[in-house]
Amino acid sequence: MGKQKQKIYNPDPKNRIKSNNWQFWAIIALPVIYAVVFAYIPMAGILIAFEDYSPRGGIFGSDWVGLKWFQQFLTSTSSVRVIKNTLILGVYSLIVNFPLPILLAIGLNELRSVKYRKFIQMITYAPYFISVVVMVGMMMQMMDLRTGIINVLLQKIGCDPVNFFGNVKLFRHVYVWSGLWQTAGYSSVIYIAALSGVSPELQEAAIVDGASRVQRIWHVDIPAILPTVITMLIFNCASVVSIGFDKVYLMQNSQNSNVSEVISTFVYKIGMVNSNFGFSTAAGLFQSIVSFVLLVAVNKICKKVTETSLW
Repeated sequence: MGKQKQKIYNPDPKNRIKSNNWQFWAIIALPVIYAVVFAYIPMAGILIAFEDYSPRGGIFGSDWVGLKWFQQFLTSTSSVRVIKNTLILGVYSLIVNFPLPILLAIGLNELRSVKYRKFIQMITYAPYFISVVVMVGMMMQMMDLRTGIINVLLQKIGCDPVNFFGNVKLFRHVYVWSGLWQTAGYSSVIYIAALSGVSPELQEAAIVDGASRVQRIWHVDIPAILPTVITMLIFNCASVVSIGFDKVYLMQNSQNSNVSEVISTFVYKIGMVNSNFGFSTAAGLFQSIVSFVLLVAVNKICKKVTETSLW
């Protein structure tokens, strides 16, 4: 019998990629369509910032005014106050909300009792799932001038009741520290995950060398999570001027409006209440540009100083 030639299967990688392309596109089709429809197409609305927009003329038919709204936003007294309030609140939030979750993660990592660690994690993580509306409602109930539990306790120890939502000096403190209570547990999760990747051999070597617990944290744990810390710092610095609308607006009233008016609430009131769409779009675009500049600048600084960056 003659020898039969054995057929060797050697598929062409190009053909194989082509045959599987439909599966790849099927998987990403919905997210891509969502991003295009809700993220990229609405970007045409940026043109409103340079127009005297009217609903009749539309985006492409309204009169062009150039940088008129930007000049008005950057020179008017109310706008300067809004920018100042946004920066103060953003920097204050960064100083409080960035380092404390790191300390919480390190503290939880040092707990030897798994039971206590899980309990503390659950207690600190749970507030994140409370909606902003419910949280502000709870704060109003607890800090009510007459019936709030905090003021009741203050009166029990002989102190005068405090108007937390009406006192201009207390607004920023209430906003920032309540935000820490709500987000600290959730923000610490990423650092806890980074700490779980620290080499046990390094810890054991540090113990053998006689390092104390504080020294192990300083020389082993922190250097291991430093790239994660730097990455989160870049994102947090970029969001300094991006103060969320919901919580500030819900906590805002006529008594604290001088310090609680930020860019996001200003954009809402000018655009939706006063129907000055060009001015509000210019203010919102200014906020986005500043956030982008901060992101690029902080990323560059971190790359020079620590050699860790987003790109």
